[in-house]
Amino acid sequence: MKAIASVALLVAACGALGCNPALAQMAEERRVVKEVVVKAPPEAVWKAWSTSEGVATFFAPEARVEARPDGPFEVYMNPYAQPGMKGADQMRVLGVQENRMITFSWNAPPHLPEARSQRTFVTVRLQPEGASETRVRLTHVGWGEGGEWDKAHAYFDRAWGAVLANLQKRFAEGPIDWTEWRARLKAMMEDEARKKAGK
Repeated sequence: MKAIASVALLVAACGALGCNPALAQMAEERRVVKEVVVKAPPEAVWKAWSTSEGVATFFAPEARVEARPDGPFEVYMNPYAQPGMKGADQMRVLGVQENRMITFSWNAPPHLPEARSQRTFVTVRLQPEGASETRVRLTHVGWGEGGEWDKAHAYFDRAWGAVLANLQKRFAEGPIDWTEWRARLKAMMEDEARKKAGK
């Protein structure tokens, strides 16, 4: 709400000064921002975001993550899918500040192919809260406008909230057990293969 009010004020001021209001609107970058407090110190939360094993405890069944500039940040929602369709295939780490920040490229889900062929950017920041908790702030930017861009933005506005809820759950209750998820995915992929073979 504050962001919308500040953009409206900027546009009004720009119009009064005789500049182009469209340029003023461009000053406010569209983004998805989510924030949670996790019951774990920053070092533990950092490992959850910055290692393959850590990502698999809350985000997806499999991952390939190396927390270094241009290292992989690949998160496989569906490990049984074809390469390129597993999830965040071929994403890269852009920036790292140990125990404090990781930035990585990101793509849209497979059902949005036009948006998926392009890249956005996600930054996860960690801040200590008291003696044994961490504030996690996720910011997702780099959005186009219209068409599949709008659909991808709406998708991640929901999805990142669920990911951060899983992160909280991972530290409150333990790592996520992906057994049932994997079984459903495997059955779905086998069913699709049978249908293709029957054609």
